[in-house]
Amino acid sequence: MNPYSNAAHAANFPQEGNPRETEAWALTEAARRMASASRGEPEGMREALRLNWKLWTIFQADLIGKAEAGETTETVVNMLSLCQFVDFHTVAALTEPDAAKMEVLVNINRNIASGLRDSLAREAREAAAAAGEAAPAAASAATAGAYAPAPGAAHTPISATA
Repeated sequence: MNPYSNAAHAANFPQEGNPRETEAWALTEAARRMASASRGEPEGMREALRLNWKLWTIFQADLIGKAEAGETTETVVNMLSLCQFVDFHTVAALTEPDAAKMEVLVNINRNIASGLRDSLAREAREAAAAAGEAAPAAASAATAGAYAPAPGAAHTPISATA
């Protein structure tokens, strides 16, 4: 194992205080682990799937709390439906792990993370515009690409790399 890989990975941890940034990082990290594991042994696949399932269980618990508190926005309802899909799909993938089943979950994670990063960048631009400043290019660039996979990785199906 490369001793520098952990240090480089730790440099990409999100800063405290922004839950959406943390969620985007966690989704991207889980996707990275599943994509990597999809090229290996079934037990490694199961480990990555269990980690992703735990992450989605946390999201689901938070969303259920919001729904019980009366916050039934379209986003909450849609995310709860997606959580249910992830649950069912993960159980199927744990039963018979293969790259194709994991690819579905990898793509979901990457798409949700991308949406979270896009919303953070949009908010930064809107805040700058409201303050009469130029768009914070460095902040937008950092937010938009800080947790993005390597070039080409986001669009390469993991089954094509296996």
